Amino acid sequence: MAKNSRKFAGPVMDIGISEDDRAAIAGGLSRLLADSATLYLMTHNFHWNVKGPMFNTLHLMFMGQYTEQWNALDLIAERIRALGHPAPGTYKALGKLASIEEPEGVPVATEMIRLLVAAQEATARTARGLFPLVDKANDQPTADLLTQRLEVHEKTAWMLRSLLEE
Repeated sequence: MAKNSRKFAGPVMDIGISEDDRAAIAGGLSRLLADSATLYLMTHNFHWNVKGPMFNTLHLMFMGQYTEQWNALDLIAERIRALGHPAPGTYKALGKLASIEEPEGVPVATEMIRLLVAAQEATARTARGLFPLVDKANDQPTADLLTQRLEVHEKTAWMLRSLLEE
């Protein structure tokens, strides 16, 4: 074998976070990506299929929510890549990682709202669960991303929950 014929592996990543911590954070972010993708698809499905007296309000609200969620998917996936790991990108891979179960059929509008509250809260719990590891690894960019996602999910859950109150 010639001296220069070995395969080039590329530079070693050294961003001040160990490989083990980067792998663990990327794994947690992959679960957040899976919950976020499931939430996105559920919200878009409900946008398409909502009916009843609250149709216009919910149709527009769901559109704003799924649009925000769609944009967040890219931010989460790109953070996983910045940590040196592949982002899960298939329904099969995301489905294995998600903590949110998708509903069967088309629920009535109030059930859609309840399901979305639960999915927003589940996504918030997934994000919040990463903080101990992110703090230990001194990973401020991921902490910032998680804080931003928590703010969105908690506010959205509150707004949806308000629709269910008398």
